[in-house]
Amino acid sequence: MPHPYELKLLRSTYLRGPNVWTYRPVLETWLDLGELEELPSHRLPGFNDRLLAWLPSLEEHHCGVGERGGFIQRLREGTWAGHVLEHIVIELLNLAGMPTGFGQTRSTSRTGVYRMVFRARDERVARAALAEGHALIGAAINNQPSDLPFDVPAAVKRIREQVDRCYLGPSTASIVAAAADRGIPHIRLNDGNLVQLGYGARQRRIWTAETEQTSAIAEGIASDKDLTKQLLRACGVPVPEGRVVSDAADAWDAAEDIGTPVVVKPSDANHGRGVSIELTTREQVEAAFAVADAEGSDVIVERFVPGQEHRLLVVGNRMVAASRGDAACVTGDGRSSIAELVATQLNTDPRRGEDEIYPLDIVRIDEPAVLLELQRQGCTPETVPAPGRVVRVLRNGNLAIDVTDDVHPSVAEMATLAARVVGLDIAGIDLLAQDISRPLEEQGGAIVEVNAGPGLLMHLKPAEGSPRPVGRAIVDHLFPEADDEQPGRIPVVGVAGSQGTALIARWIAWLLHLSGRHVGLACSEGLFFDRRAVERGDRARFEPAHRLLMNRAMEAAVIENGAATILRDGLPYDRCAVGIVTDLDGTAGLAEFDITESEQLVRVLRTQIDVVLPTGVGVLHAADARIAQLAELCDGEVLLYAADWQLPALAAHREAGGRVVCVRDGQVVLARGSAEQILAPLARLAGGSGTAPAVAAEAVLAVVAGAWALDIAPDLIAAGIETVRNQATPHPASV
Repeated sequence: MPHPYELKLLRSTYLRGPNVWTYRPVLETWLDLGELEELPSHRLPGFNDRLLAWLPSLEEHHCGVGERGGFIQRLREGTWAGHVLEHIVIELLNLAGMPTGFGQTRSTSRTGVYRMVFRARDERVARAALAEGHALIGAAINNQPSDLPFDVPAAVKRIREQVDRCYLGPSTASIVAAAADRGIPHIRLNDGNLVQLGYGARQRRIWTAETEQTSAIAEGIASDKDLTKQLLRACGVPVPEGRVVSDAADAWDAAEDIGTPVVVKPSDANHGRGVSIELTTREQVEAAFAVADAEGSDVIVERFVPGQEHRLLVVGNRMVAASRGDAACVTGDGRSSIAELVATQLNTDPRRGEDEIYPLDIVRIDEPAVLLELQRQGCTPETVPAPGRVVRVLRNGNLAIDVTDDVHPSVAEMATLAARVVGLDIAGIDLLAQDISRPLEEQGGAIVEVNAGPGLLMHLKPAEGSPRPVGRAIVDHLFPEADDEQPGRIPVVGVAGSQGTALIARWIAWLLHLSGRHVGLACSEGLFFDRRAVERGDRARFEPAHRLLMNRAMEAAVIENGAATILRDGLPYDRCAVGIVTDLDGTAGLAEFDITESEQLVRVLRTQIDVVLPTGVGVLHAADARIAQLAELCDGEVLLYAADWQLPALAAHREAGGRVVCVRDGQVVLARGSAEQILAPLARLAGGSGTAPAVAAEAVLAVVAGAWALDIAPDLIAAGIETVRNQATPHPASV
């Protein structure tokens, strides 16, 4: 047997922010094809057939052809192993429930070495998918062992397990997605569901469906069902009569006082655990007490309210969604036990599953609530019901039927009142009603629980009815649309290049400080929070910059970005208010990225301009025509600067009504179209004095342009630069 061909993975880098490939995080992998460089797919015996037998869904990949089946066409015509691996990894992610449509494979200056990237929202999931894809393509190329196909389902399962460990839960993910739809950035703060929406002082935090506005006092009240009922009753909200009981005998005494049927439940009941309903006999009540007591809190006995269980979601004093639960029943066939019927009639429903992605839970026949319900009907799990007999297994199954449009206005008002009484900004209101379209008073309905941190899945993915945009409702509650045009955003200034960029970043931070803002700065001289040097040394990197954006005190941030940072991590922010590109001279030390010429830096530093907000400004050094041409990539306004006021690029930009900063007759000039304003003599802004050295004219102009782009007043720009120029400290804001 010939020796196996090997596709080597040289190194993999997770680019967490906007990068040379895309705005989104990707895993970039360098591949060495070795002998496979001479063997495209159509020259590998049996390779295409094996691959398509294992992954028939590759038929859906359009590839560069632009239509269904496009990748298979490329495969049969002959394409290289790196490109094939890209599509394998993407398809494995699709099959694992984490679809991605982005991938690219590009050659490098070394023969047989390629860079392959694919979209990935989590690094661990991306690396798991890459490992499985690498194993699969190796098996398909070498057909070893030939009698054992690659186990695709097992590979997908392993990726899915990593997804379950790493990804946000569905409730949190819906809120983050809604924030993204409104252009609000997010930062995940832990491995769980704690997420920051927005940057700096404009941020808000969520933890699933709880927000920073959800008070601990309100959560404490909601977790004490007896206290919650007392407060609701005092405010006129209908609640069932009941009390806390001490033991099984006391539970029966309470049931006799209230009048059967009754409900027995833990005082901090959550997700229906330990709750038994419609109990009529002492035996049932005492057995239900044991079930509730096992949950570890006080036990409540209360009046049974007839009707179906409903969950109303209240967000910011408004009901935004409602769901209804239905009984889970099986129908006898005269042969099968109830346990068997549950397995065949209920748990085979594709909407039921173990994970949160399923709208309905698996019914477990041995759960105490199920056993009590069967006992009430004179049954056990082993009972074989007569043909046609309907046996109720759970009185109220999952709340999975959307009834939002049916809720009576007075019922919605009562739910919002209950949330206000408890003090929750987001609440799940559980109520019992025979008809949700009628007022509760008319039918003897009642609110039975108020829940903090309610799950959203029932509203996002109901078993019946329309999904509701509850994530958007929560985002709108945290960031009211009428408040501003850039919700969750502080001014972020990115400075990209290599010549004088640390000085430019420092001086712009100083001018922002003088304009009255608390400013964060991450540059090659250190990390600064407002006027305090937090860390010295090179901090023009992803992690320090990210810390700026997480700081709630920061009202603006200035971040220096070298080419190596963009290539190694991507930008530390999704979009910026001002993006500055100074030069294309920084190729030193970039050979590991296959960059040796300044022309190659255009693709890298354009990333800084790609992320300028539509309301922002791209500031470009027009003396380099390659930089000036980046103007066409900017979503916002473009402001050009150069020392030579006669530069054709400046003249053309002014004629089009654009802004420029230049030097004429020794004066720094701010121009918009035909209008001009002299700022100050360049010598006064750039010349050295005392212990302060002179500064390059281009750096001063970049500072002026960046500050003007931030709408800082020209007089303040001139005075601020003179002040900082005369200071000898490394960072003026630290004095």
